[in-house]
Amino acid sequence: MFFCTISGEPPQDPVVSFKSGHVYERRLILKYITDNGTDPITGEKLDESDLVTVKANPKATPPRPPTQSSIPALLHTLQNEWDALVLETFALKQQYNSTRQELSYALYAQDAATRVVARLIRERDAAREALGNVQATMGMTPTASTGEDVEMTDEVQVEEGLPTTVLAQIDETHSTLSATRKKRKAPAGYVTSAQVKTFKAIHTVPSLHSSSPAGITCLALSQTNPSQFLTGGNDKIVQLYDKSTDKVLASLKGHTKKINHVALREREGDSTLLISAGADKMAKIWSHDTASGEYIAKSTIRTHKGELSGLALHPAGTILALASLDKTYSMHDLTNFTQIFRSQPSEEAFTSLSIHPDGTLLAFGTPTSTIQIYDIRSGVIAATLTPAESTPFTVNSLSFSENGYHLLAPNSHSSLAIWDLRKQKAAYSISLGDSFKVNKVLYDTSAQYLGVAGNDGVRVFAHKSWDELVRFEEGGDVSDLAFGLQGKEIWGASGREVRIWGLEG
Repeated sequence: MFFCTISGEPPQDPVVSFKSGHVYERRLILKYITDNGTDPITGEKLDESDLVTVKANPKATPPRPPTQSSIPALLHTLQNEWDALVLETFALKQQYNSTRQELSYALYAQDAATRVVARLIRERDAAREALGNVQATMGMTPTASTGEDVEMTDEVQVEEGLPTTVLAQIDETHSTLSATRKKRKAPAGYVTSAQVKTFKAIHTVPSLHSSSPAGITCLALSQTNPSQFLTGGNDKIVQLYDKSTDKVLASLKGHTKKINHVALREREGDSTLLISAGADKMAKIWSHDTASGEYIAKSTIRTHKGELSGLALHPAGTILALASLDKTYSMHDLTNFTQIFRSQPSEEAFTSLSIHPDGTLLAFGTPTSTIQIYDIRSGVIAATLTPAESTPFTVNSLSFSENGYHLLAPNSHSSLAIWDLRKQKAAYSISLGDSFKVNKVLYDTSAQYLGVAGNDGVRVFAHKSWDELVRFEEGGDVSDLAFGLQGKEIWGASGREVRIWGLEG
C-alpha cells in the first residue's frame, strides 16, 4: 500500500512522478501543477507528461477506513500523518528563512535609497543657495506668482523665527486689538440671553455633499454675506452654499481623504479665499476669480507628514496657521502663498488649534489632556494647561474668548473647562452628562455665550453665570457649530444637513 504525498491518504487514482518517484492523487497533483508548475516536494519543474499512472488490479479490495482497521493499521496511519506534518513544518521553516532574507535585502535597499535621497537634497539646497547668491549679485529678483496652483512643501522651512515683516504685522495687529480689549462690548443689537432662551429650529439645508460616504465634518460662515457658508465632508469635497438661493456656488475637489477643517478668508481689498485642511495631510486654498466668477485653486500645502488637525486664520487676515498630528505646526503667508514658519517637533501630537483674538498666542490640544500655548512670534511654549481629570482624553477643540482672557476646552469626554489665562487655571467646569461626547466648543464673538456640539445635539451656556440657556437635541450628532451675525443664529452640521436655530419670525 502507498499514500498520496500531498494528502497522506491512499489514492483512488494514483500516479507517480518518474522524476522524483513520489506518489500522488491525480486530481491533487494536476491542480498543483496547474497553479505552480513544479513538484510540491522537490520544487523541480513538473508537467502532466511526467506523471505515470499506477495500474492496480481493479478487482482488488479497497483499503478499509481507519475505524475498521486493526490497531497496527491505525498506528501506521498516524505515523504517516505525523511524517507529513513534519515535512510540512520543515517546508514552512524553509519559506520563513527565505522571507527573512528577502526582508533583510529590502531594508538594506531602502536604507541605501534614503541615503541617496538625503545626498540629493543637500546638493539641491546647495545649488539653490548658489543660485540665490548669483541672483543677488546680478540684482535679479524671484518671479511673481502666475496665479496657478502653487505647491507649498517643507522645502522652505523657517525654524529660526518669523520674517521681520511678518513680525511687524503681528505686533501692529496686536497693538491695535489689545488697546481696545477692555472696551470690547457686545455690538448694538446683539442678541440677549433672554432671546437665546427662545431660540427654535428655523431652517434646515438638507442633502449636502455625497451620500457615500455621508456626513458633513466642518462648517464656516461668511461674515460678509450672511446667507453663504462653507462645508467640508467625508466625501473629500469642499462646498460653498448660498442659503438664500438654495444653490451650491462651488464644489471643490482635490483632497484624497475627508476634510477636517474649513475657513473663509474675507478681507477688504483682497479676493475671498476658501481654505480647507484634510486627513490627507494637505491644505488647499481656492481664490475667487472675478473674471469667471468661479473659485480656482491657488495653492496646495503639503508641509506636514501627518493628518491636519487644526486650521486658524490670524486676525491680520494674511497668515494661516496649521496644526498636525506629526507634532508640528506651520504658518503660511496668504499674500504670496509661501511658508514662513514650521515648528520643531513637539513631544506630543497636536489634535486641535485656536488663535488668540489679538494674534499673539496659539493654543494646541493634545491626545494626553494637556493644552500647550505658544507665543506666535518666538515659537516657544508660553504656558501648559493640565486639567485635574486623571483619565487621559483627546483635546479635540479649543476656543479663545473675544476679550482674550479665557480659553474654552473639553475638560473630559463629557465636560467643559473655562481656563483663566491670567491665572493659568480652570475658572469653572461644566458637566454635560456621562453620555455626552464633545465634538466642538466655541465662544461667540461677544464672549457672552459659549456653545458645545456633540453626539447629543447643541447646548449654549452664558459666560460668567454658566447657566444653560438653550439645548437643541433634534440635530442628533452635531459635528460642528457656528454663531451667526449678531449672535442671532446658531448653525450646526449634522449628517448631511446644516440646521439653523434662532428667533422665530
